[in-house]
Amino acid sequence: MFVDKDELWYRVLKARYGEERGRMKEGGRHDSLWWRTMCNIRGGTVMGVGCWFENITRREVGDDRNTCFWTDNLVGGVPLGIKFRRLFDLAVHRDWVWRIRLLAWEEDSVQECTLLLHNIVLQENIQDIWKWLLDPVQGYSVRGT
Repeated sequence: MFVDKDELWYRVLKARYGEERGRMKEGGRHDSLWWRTMCNIRGGTVMGVGCWFENITRREVGDDRNTCFWTDNLVGGVPLGIKFRRLFDLAVHRDWVWRIRLLAWEEDSVQECTLLLHNIVLQENIQDIWKWLLDPVQGYSVRGT
């Protein structure tokens, strides 16, 4: 629902709640309880349970069409936008285009980020998917849960 940008649900939610940096806006105080709960599930925190969603799923990048580069957890257990907050703030959309010239330490951060991403290979004919880690062969099922 959050990543299939061509689907009706995404377009409806985008019209209602908005989109920011290629990702659906988080639920604010004045948004519906349902929307705030959905955003908390995406973030992995619901009713004080902690980051359970991140612990049982992994994002596998295929063609990169439905992956939010900075905000999805791609490598290292933390979204790149958190690990490299300064670069995230300076990035124009999701590209490696910066709003200002980078300082030397920021260039070092770019190199570190690049090293983390060196094993990710985009595959044009394969869609991005969520992998259910509790049963990586069969995938998610109610019975398996």
